Amino acid sequence: MLVPKKVKHRKWQKGRSKKRTVETRGTKLEFGSFGLQSLGASWVNSRQIEAGRKAITHHMKREGKLWIRIFPDKPITKKPPEVTMGGGKGAVEEYVFPVKPGRIIFELDGVTKDIAEEALRLAGHKLPVKTKIVSKI
Repeated sequence: MLVPKKVKHRKWQKGRSKKRTVETRGTKLEFGSFGLQSLGASWVNSRQIEAGRKAITHHMKREGKLWIRIFPDKPITKKPPEVTMGGGKGAVEEYVFPVKPGRIIFELDGVTKDIAEEALRLAGHKLPVKTKIVSKI
């Protein structure tokens, strides 16, 4: 799974997701011919990214090339169940990437249009956001 090697701060503040704003970076296909673009806003964790990657590589049968355009570097903390208030912030549970509408999540190249669309469709089902398939062709 994707986890940062080193972080500047071990625990971050949550922040607020602005669901109305759209992404300004990472909205165009840079590497491949086909891509999976987010239509909503959500936190995508490393397990969901890995599940999408596995679905794509399994369907492509080791043909073509895959680029993962997001990396989970935001730590999310949780306290154990049935713990009273106080006692500080909980331990880091997982890492997420906050996705906004318009962000390209996966890119593919080196396969036919049919295989690429089906692989990206399968990967889109593994993610917590609605997605659409975009292509240069």
